[in-house]
Amino acid sequence: MQSKAKTINEYLDSLPEDRAAQIHAVRKVILESLPEGYEEVMNWGMISYQVPLSVYPETYNKQPLLYAALASQKNHMAVYLSGIYMFEEAHLNFEAAYRETGKRFDAGKSCVRFKKLEDLPLELIGKTIASLPMDEFVAHVKEIQSTRKRKAKI
Repeated sequence: MQSKAKTINEYLDSLPEDRAAQIHAVRKVILESLPEGYEEVMNWGMISYQVPLSVYPETYNKQPLLYAALASQKNHMAVYLSGIYMFEEAHLNFEAAYRETGKRFDAGKSCVRFKKLEDLPLELIGKTIASLPMDEFVAHVKEIQSTRKRKAKI
């Protein structure tokens, strides 16, 4: 369920009160943990945390690099952690740490789904968001793109 909201406040105002409160709480943790340089905007129908195009414009789809996102979907809420899912070790460490919390690990390709705030280990989400400075994320993306270009020439 992709929102058509243009601003974060418009998005939050469109949510049912219980969902808005939970999204607000997760958003607070993300903002307190977000490394410098990432911007918070509405993109992809979600509250998105991304690398501004002014920093890295060479994306394959001409959209900013998505680092993380937060959304209220039809049957759940989700934190998207695209940044760490590009690093196999970080992804595996996150999953192991999540499971150690004893909370149910309900994940998709790059998201963690939760039905209520108590289902989400907020401290781990904060640590994970804080774990990847923007310059390291961009450098890794550039390395991946460079490798793909070299392989395409072969």
